[in-house]
Amino acid sequence: MNEHLYQFKYKTLKLSELNEQDKTLVFSAMKSREQAYAPYSSFWVGAALLLSNGVVITGNNQENAAYPSGLCAERTALFYAKANYPQEKILKIAICGDDAKTPQGEITTPCGNCRQALLEYECTQDSPIVVLCASTQGNILEIGSIKDLLPFCFELLYKETD
Repeated sequence: MNEHLYQFKYKTLKLSELNEQDKTLVFSAMKSREQAYAPYSSFWVGAALLLSNGVVITGNNQENAAYPSGLCAERTALFYAKANYPQEKILKIAICGDDAKTPQGEITTPCGNCRQALLEYECTQDSPIVVLCASTQGNILEIGSIKDLLPFCFELLYKETD
């Protein structure tokens, strides 16, 4: 039997330790979270994308009684960005989520569906998307690439062939 250890790099930070651009991105995700439509789960999530042209796109989760017809914050922002700015790369995404009624201040990371959607865009643009997962209390988890959130991914499907 061969055992292998999978490792990835990440940083844990406080909001005050981020540069101004990253703070603005996190604050945009926090603000977007406040506008989420989550009457069923009461778990509100906001996301903010920084594009290569400097534009920030926000999104929040949108639930629906016809589950699973809703959409996560990350994919709401991601799909809007790619529909309206198809030539721009996504440099970073900030995510902030918490229970609307009893916030616990835990860091929220993307769900599996969002990880896969983000990975596809990261692979097609051939450059990493930095992930800033923020708690409502200002704790930050910084991850350098979506690939670190989705090990053993099937990225070869997204590579263009000559």
